[in-house]
Amino acid sequence: MATYRIAESARIAAPAAECYAILADYRVGHPSVLPAPYFDGLDVEEGGVGAGTVIRFRMRMLGTTRTARARVTEPAPGRVLMETIPESNIVTTFTVVPDAGGAGCEVTIATEFPDRGGLLGAIERALVGRSLPRVYRKELALLAARAERRGAAAHAGADR
Repeated sequence: MATYRIAESARIAAPAAECYAILADYRVGHPSVLPAPYFDGLDVEEGGVGAGTVIRFRMRMLGTTRTARARVTEPAPGRVLMETIPESNIVTTFTVVPDAGGAGCEVTIATEFPDRGGLLGAIERALVGRSLPRVYRKELALLAARAERRGAAAHAGADR
């Protein structure tokens, strides 16, 4: 089956481990970086941190709210976190790559969708392709703010 991919990346001035820890924590960290009004809740059904976690979330896009259930895996623990929605074959990947010095990192959020093809598929690709990058930019900004705040608090505590 053909697929299409939508992705956004940002450099974050916080250690990769800090960013990854926030994303992998589905009870506190990850929900705190989901931008409103696009996301309306995230519930943990199993686990809660990293691989083996099962989540249910509500996302508003294109005038519709959809509920989805995803299973989390870690193909590269500490670097790649993957959410798979089995019934729709949609996969969202969070990739965290540390800078050479380790003080910052690049985080990429990418979603791969099955391509329906035809006119409906073309319309869907166009609409999602315009909307989802905006959501990801907001999510990456929230992640940066949270990770940088936590990093600054950790440094302040270490300076005492």
